[in-house]
Amino acid sequence: MTESSKAAEPRYGTAGWSIPRASTEAFPAHGSHLERYASLFPAVEINSSFHRPHKRATYERWAASTPPDFRFSVKIPKDISHGRKLVDAHDALATFLDQAGGLGSKLEVLLLQLPPSFAFDAATATSFFEMVRGRVGPDLGLACEPRHASWAGDGATAAMLAQHVARVAADPVLLPDGAEPGGWSGLRYHRLHGAPRIYYSPYDAERLELLARSIVAEGAAGSRCWSIFDNTASGAATTDTLSLQRLLRSDAL
Repeated sequence: MTESSKAAEPRYGTAGWSIPRASTEAFPAHGSHLERYASLFPAVEINSSFHRPHKRATYERWAASTPPDFRFSVKIPKDISHGRKLVDAHDALATFLDQAGGLGSKLEVLLLQLPPSFAFDAATATSFFEMVRGRVGPDLGLACEPRHASWAGDGATAAMLAQHVARVAADPVLLPDGAEPGGWSGLRYHRLHGAPRIYYSPYDAERLELLARSIVAEGAAGSRCWSIFDNTASGAATTDTLSLQRLLRSDAL
């Protein structure tokens, strides 16, 4: 398999790997939650790193619990994105990257979520993106989920393109043109938080089919495509991911 065909393989899963009671029959009966989750889905987004640090040994254990082709996305700590606002973050970033580096080659994406009040500033964004790229190299995916309208402008797009940063397509849509992923097209990252009730509501069949068609088109264009369901509060994320998986494996698209 060529590198380009590998890049086109979709990655999809949930934020975290909890398995709701209503979905247990779809998963193997034995193993840790992560082992059972990873036997069915190809990827997961680690959200807990946003709130608290994990030891490198913990990341190493998670990597060892998953199949060879399983991949992780890891959320950059809140201290960096919300506390420091991407400034004076050199040491904090170095500590985080050393910890998350325990995932080895299974670490595929770093996710940066910004607070709603964080307007785009060219100097701050460029400096931070350059710092990250300088530490992780050109191949690790970097996705940014801004929630201020200024990040939909040409300046923000240019800053992301320069350092190969994808702009997350979030649902509910938060940016003026946020229905589609933006920034660097080599990575496409969808985050589905649930609508109309965020974190709770499941998605209907029409919305899931639309997402599946987008994934197929993005993969055909050579993008790495990630789709993460964050509507975990009522277990909808798992059932939505199962439905998306069925669509992607069907011949209906």
